Amino acid sequence: MEERAKRKLSAILSADAKGYSRLMGEDELATVRTLEAYREMMAEVIRRYRGRVVDSPGDNLLAEFGSVVDAVASAVDIQKGLKARNENLPENRRMEFRIGINLGDVIEEGERIYGDGVNVAARIEGLAEGGGICISGTAYDQVENKVGVGFEYLGEQFVKNIRKPVRVYRVVMRPHGPSQAGEEAPLPDKPSIAVLPFVNMSGDPEQEYFSDGMTEDLITDLSKVSGLFVIARNSAFTYKGKAVKVQEVSRELGVRFILEGSVRKAGNRVRISAQLVDAATGGHLWAERYDRELRDIFDLQDEVTQQIVSALAVNLTKPEEDRLACRGTENLKAYDYALRGQESYHRFTKEANVEAQEMFEKSIELDPRYASAYSWMGLVFLHRWTHGWSQDPQLSDRAFESAQRALALDESLPEAHRVLADVYLYRKQHDKAMAELERAIALNPNYADAFAALAEVLNWTGKPEKVPELVKKGIRLNPHHQAWYFYVLGTAYMRMEQYEDAIDVLKRGIIRNPEFLGNHLALAPLYAEMGRMEEAQHEIKEILRVSPDFSIDRVKEMIPSKDPALIEEVVAAFRKAGLK
Repeated sequence: MEERAKRKLSAILSADAKGYSRLMGEDELATVRTLEAYREMMAEVIRRYRGRVVDSPGDNLLAEFGSVVDAVASAVDIQKGLKARNENLPENRRMEFRIGINLGDVIEEGERIYGDGVNVAARIEGLAEGGGICISGTAYDQVENKVGVGFEYLGEQFVKNIRKPVRVYRVVMRPHGPSQAGEEAPLPDKPSIAVLPFVNMSGDPEQEYFSDGMTEDLITDLSKVSGLFVIARNSAFTYKGKAVKVQEVSRELGVRFILEGSVRKAGNRVRISAQLVDAATGGHLWAERYDRELRDIFDLQDEVTQQIVSALAVNLTKPEEDRLACRGTENLKAYDYALRGQESYHRFTKEANVEAQEMFEKSIELDPRYASAYSWMGLVFLHRWTHGWSQDPQLSDRAFESAQRALALDESLPEAHRVLADVYLYRKQHDKAMAELERAIALNPNYADAFAALAEVLNWTGKPEKVPELVKKGIRLNPHHQAWYFYVLGTAYMRMEQYEDAIDVLKRGIIRNPEFLGNHLALAPLYAEMGRMEEAQHEIKEILRVSPDFSIDRVKEMIPSKDPALIEEVVAAFRKAGLK
């Protein structure tokens, strides 16, 4: 009698090996042996959690569970086991699997299962990083607080051949802590430090900008010391407002020392408490409380910086001493507006960008020689231009002029050199762009964004093979980096014709920030060239959602290549995808 198909609700686990084609191309026999061993281990773990392997073609594996909790727990154990095995292999031979889990309706026919429930699991798997796990919203609703891992919400994602967007969560192996590129990284060969956001103790939320600004100033000062390894502001501020343990922060960011403290600003007085903790021992290397008049704020910052440098036994060079001594302004009101402008800038929205401009304009009005305010103004214009928040053709020129003005007043501002470099890149003056970025890194050896920006220049000068190492340096300094790092790395993989790796990286960038245009701009022509027109058209829709006036003419402006053939190829792909 013919066995009839039936429907049921199941937890589905879908897995595949990242970079499988590359591994096969380099050493087919070794790859097949590794795959067989890894798949056998995965099947054993699945059986242990009362699941069954439904199919395992090529480098894929599909499994079914009666419980989402069992499915997630098995996935965590699988990734831990694979990580341990990979440590015994050379880096270029390691096989990392991506895992997606969904709870959904399936059609069972004999030993096989079909349907959207399976398809969603497979699409979610594509959103996971190598060695990572992503789960659907339906699965998350069943396992929240029931397994010993944390979850990071990635928003609603449009995935191929699924009509409605899917809620997606990333599994974080260590509860409540971000799993990032810096996690469990080996300590640098120099004193390494993260400055956590100072707590605003004023009792007034409106003063938050001041405590944040004090923190950022300290990070900036310490970053200029070549004898230190300093985590970037963007990553340090992911811990803002959270109760954290210094040992966990140390492991996640890959640093030994943590600086934490508080700021209380009232009237014309400011009180700062700070402590430097050795995460390896839990002991305090240095702790101090300061109670000063607000007019002494710059001397106070210098004193704190000097105390930290001294506690870590780092010797300053004469140029570093000179740079640290330069505060740019003595006008407290101008400084206050600059801090407000920085707070707005770091919110990274179109509206906040306009607010930031207004604050920096007020700062400059009060002190026309305040170099740092001009430098930040350049970043504001640059950010507005690159994010497509304005079609003003003068924006890049205004960014350039602001940075030039900043450097005329103080040549030692690395951010101003970075602004000039970005404008030079899009003016196709690549040698000048590289020179400015090299100068920025010399002035600030911990300038993560400058390493990533230098990688972008190499992308457009025919040296994509050098990009991954530079981006890796940037990520090590800034584990919780911005979405444009993914764009730089993804376009490098495109140039090297590693298209699946490019798609993987660019999609991760979109998950990080769907409002950043770059990753959409890279994916749209890539999908079109690969004949994946539905996905190409979706990316065009996303581009126009973020920047409604975006056009083919804008594409031509934003391709910083000197190669006419490459430009025409990209433009043709955009037209094919439906951009006008």
